[in-house]
Amino acid sequence: MVRHLLRPLWVLLALLFFVEAWLWDHLQPVVARVVALIPFARLKRALGREIAVLPPWATLFVFAVPLLAMAPLKFLEFYFLAKRQWFVAVGVIVFFKLAGVGITAFIFDVTRDKLMQMPWFCRVYDAVMRARAWAHAQTEPIRHRIKRLVWVMRPQRAGTFLRRLMRLRRRAYRRWA
Repeated sequence: MVRHLLRPLWVLLALLFFVEAWLWDHLQPVVARVVALIPFARLKRALGREIAVLPPWATLFVFAVPLLAMAPLKFLEFYFLAKRQWFVAVGVIVFFKLAGVGITAFIFDVTRDKLMQMPWFCRVYDAVMRARAWAHAQTEPIRHRIKRLVWVMRPQRAGTFLRRLMRLRRRAYRRWA
């Protein structure tokens, strides 16, 4: 019984983790393209060389800097929420989430080899990858249903969709009557 009641919580947690993983996967190439546009080619090469000579524990600090730099900006989100400026607050939250994930993806790509030299980081990375696979497995039935629903709602199938919707409505009405 408890397992049945906790199922929606687990699915919600899996969906949140799935969204984070999706953002990570899709923002990494975008951030790489944006960084490629920066005209400071020497600065980028120098940054790569500096990271290459750092020991693994120091590379961890390079990886953590964007996370620490974004933390104070959370107060800006709370400020707009407190002022009841909902659209601005949502915009700020989305912007900083996308920027944070994108920058972290780029920094992780640069620092991955050094970070993987630390055994505890490898264990954490493996745990996150297992959690990501779990989130995919948990959300697969829901994603499949959504894809089917989108397929059914296509303009070519609008009549079929409405007939099915009416059939479900009649069934529900009979059940409650």
